[in-house]
Amino acid sequence: MKKGVLLNAPVSSIISQMGHGDGLCVGDAGLPISKDVERIDLAIKKGLPGMLETAQAITNEMQVERIVIAEELIEQQPAFHLRLLSLLSEVEKSQGNSVETTTVSHEEFKALTGKCRAVVRTGECTPYANVIFYSGVTF
Repeated sequence: MKKGVLLNAPVSSIISQMGHGDGLCVGDAGLPISKDVERIDLAIKKGLPGMLETAQAITNEMQVERIVIAEELIEQQPAFHLRLLSLLSEVEKSQGNSVETTTVSHEEFKALTGKCRAVVRTGECTPYANVIFYSGVTF
C-alpha cells in the first residue's frame, strides 16, 4: 500500500506522469470541464471534499512551480483567497522555492483548463475556488 499522503490512484497517477510545466487543475463543483481533459471526480456532496484540503494533499505530492487563479477569486472571495495564499506559503516553505502566481479572468481560466493534464473536481461550492498547479522539477 502507498505510504504517502495522497491515496487517490488516478490523482497519484497523473502527478507521476507530469513533466515540467504540465498543469493540474483543482476545481470547485461547478467548474466546467472539457470532454477532452481527464476528469477526476472526487465530489461526494456539497463541500466534501473541500478544494483547499484537496489542493494541500496534491501539493504534498507534487513539485509546484507556478499557479494560475481567476481574478474573480481575489475580488469576490477575499477570505478564501487568503486561505489559498496561506497554503501556497506552506508549499513554498516545504519545497524551498517561490511559487509564481498569475491571475487571469475566469473565462481565460476556463480556457486554460483545456490544456491541463487533468481536472480534479471537488465538492467545493465557493464560487471561483479553482487553481491550476504547474509542475516544477525537483533538481
